[in-house]
Amino acid sequence: MDLSKTMQEYLNELSSNSPTPGGGNVAALCGALSASLGTMVCNLTIGKKKYAEVESEMISLKGRLETYQKKFIELAQKDNDAFDNVMAAFKLPKESDQEKTIRTNAIEQATIGAAEIPSEVIKNCYELLPIIKVVVDKGNRNSLSDAGVAASLIKTSSYGAYLNVLINCSSLNNQTIADEIRKRVSILNEEIDRGTTSLLESIIKSLMSS
Repeated sequence: MDLSKTMQEYLNELSSNSPTPGGGNVAALCGALSASLGTMVCNLTIGKKKYAEVESEMISLKGRLETYQKKFIELAQKDNDAFDNVMAAFKLPKESDQEKTIRTNAIEQATIGAAEIPSEVIKNCYELLPIIKVVVDKGNRNSLSDAGVAASLIKTSSYGAYLNVLINCSSLNNQTIADEIRKRVSILNEEIDRGTTSLLESIIKSLMSS
């Protein structure tokens, strides 16, 4: 993902008839936005006397969140690249039987790669969630809504990536591999769904009572 582009340029590309960036890219971006909001809450907690006892923990979490932000940005670019690889495989020659076999194998491998990138997004969402939960529980209470948005973005990121896994797996000839990928990410996505739902419910309850 090219961070040198303006937000408007990115939105223009996203709105165009070009297939990239697409949903997989946006799913990864949501993960980066979640990590960024978590980092913001850490920054709004660090240096405050009221939160002195959690300052060292917030500093540590901030470093981890910054790492995840970079991971998600890298995955956003890899999602674009993976789709381009699939398209390149479809453009391979298919005149002879040998060329057809090479092309079919290339499409299959590229499609597996296109499924694995969003799988990695889901894995990172799973790892990010407990960090955001600590930020919610111990971070600056004036930024609780921001931490809540971070939590909701994890769910969006995971579900968006899950949809991209499913559509790529549906195109695979080897459904044994497809089933393994689907099973692996389904378990993680369900746990993320339960975790974010519970966390958001607690945040809403807290904000309603304050």
